[in-house]
This record gives sequence, C-alpha cells and structure tokens, in this order.
Amino acid sequence: MVSADSIRVDYGARRALDDVSLVVGAGEWHGILGPNGSGKSTLFRVLATLLKPASGRFVVAGETDPARIRRRIGVVFQSQSLDQKLTLAQNMTAQGNLYGLSGARFRERIGKLLWQFHLNGRENEPVNQLSGGLARRVEIAKALLHEPSVLLLDEPTTGLDPTARREWLELLTDLRHERELTVLVTTHILDEAERCDRLTLLHEGRVVTGGTPAELKGQVGGDVVEFGTADPARVAAQYPMFEARVGDGWVRFETPNGARFAAQAADALPGVIQTIAIQKPTLEDVFLRTTGARL
Repeated sequence: MVSADSIRVDYGARRALDDVSLVVGAGEWHGILGPNGSGKSTLFRVLATLLKPASGRFVVAGETDPARIRRRIGVVFQSQSLDQKLTLAQNMTAQGNLYGLSGARFRERIGKLLWQFHLNGRENEPVNQLSGGLARRVEIAKALLHEPSVLLLDEPTTGLDPTARREWLELLTDLRHERELTVLVTTHILDEAERCDRLTLLHEGRVVTGGTPAELKGQVGGDVVEFGTADPARVAAQYPMFEARVGDGWVRFETPNGARFAAQAADALPGVIQTIAIQKPTLEDVFLRTTGARL
C-alpha cells in the first residue's frame, strides 16, 4: 500500500534522509520510530507529497502522481491544522469542499463522523473551546472525510496528556479495524510504537532496523540491567564478558539472569552502584543496542 525506495532528502549541506526504503502492507499499522531529528517528519512530508526528494521513488495506494496520491491519503499533522475561530462543523465543511464534497450526503457524513468520534452535540462550538484531546479527534475526523485508504499521522499525540493520548490511540485502533485502513505513524513514544504491526527504526536519516515489536525485542533477549553510578566506566570494566552501554551516570548490560547479575554486581562494587533497574527488553533497548543512542 505504501513503499519508498532509496529516498534521499538534503537540506542544504545536511542530509536529512539517506537511502531510506520501506514497505507498508495493506491494512497494516506501521510505525516510524526514532528520536527528534532522526528524519521521521521529513519522510512523512515526502509521503504526503509536501516535499520532493532529491532522489528515490515512492508509491502510495498504487499511485505515483502527487495529485492522485493526495486523493487517496488522509493526513494528521504534528501541529494543529484547524481554524480556531470556526466551529467543528465549519472546519469539516471547509475540508470537504477542498475535495469537491457538498450536498446532503456530505452533511450526513459529517454528522456520522462527529457521532463516531463522540463529538455530536458540539458541532456548533468554536474549536478554540475544545480540549487538546477533542481537537485531535476533530483532526482525524477531518482527515477521513473523503474516505482515504491510507492515513498518515505525524507525531499525532504531541501535546496531549496521558489520558487523552490513551483515548485517542484506542479510538484510532477501533477505527483502523472497522475501516481496514492502512496507517503510517511517526512517533518517539514507546507505547505508541508497541501498538504497531511493524516498525521501521530511523536514526540520523537512515533505516537501522525493522520488524514487528516482538521480533525487534527478541534481538536483545534475556534481561536488561541498568546501574546508576558516578563511575560508569569502572562498572563496565568490571564485567568485560558483557557488552556494556555507557552513558552519563549510567551503564547498561544485557544478561540472561538480571536479578542474579544485579545482586553480584552490588556485592562486588559497594558504594559505586547507586541505583539498579531490571526489566525485560523494550524498544528503547533495541534502539540503544542498534544505534548507541537513546530515544
């Protein structure tokens, strides 16, 4: 449903995307995971036909022509695209008019979407009176007016509190199954990435790895033990048999038995190890292992 082949984008002397390729199957929820500055939003802009790459090609919903692609995609931007002074219904109407939609059937569709997103009864309220979570619901309802087959979401929960973010993601999950939408979402938030069918990890404009969340975490295996310490180099040197990741005030190991290893280390280095955290591998650990950087 979405494919990109060797996409390259330069901003002056800086290369924002370097030979980026990916494939998203029909009906898939695909996440682009990476820290700020990794190239996620640049890739989003390319696939949304807002930015022409220096080289490479991409296909969205079987189309390569930008005008045709725009009719097949719904887009939710990182920053809000609603007119704050207009009502919900007026924002929806203006969006539909851009696609040539009008008439009784179109008005019925607006009403149905507002009902589906639990916004019915509020259609005549100005957007600036809505909470951030409700405004985000209007954004996605607006993006679905023309019945796209692909939904592109760029950091869609930016600025939402944890409750509103969870509600928004649950709504999107229900919507995706109901409509069999293909969803491509950029994110740096781990629990959002965990919901995806497949992930592509981006770092400094390059694809570093990809797969299902379970496959990616399986690359780590065992337990992850992180020690908080004022002397991470000493702790790392104590265990040369393990690959250590060292940061400012912390050192992290991958080990088959985290509890036993943590207890032995605390006994061997009294006073040096200040805090201990033991957990099963997360996508953060995969990213750290692959790139040496944290999300």
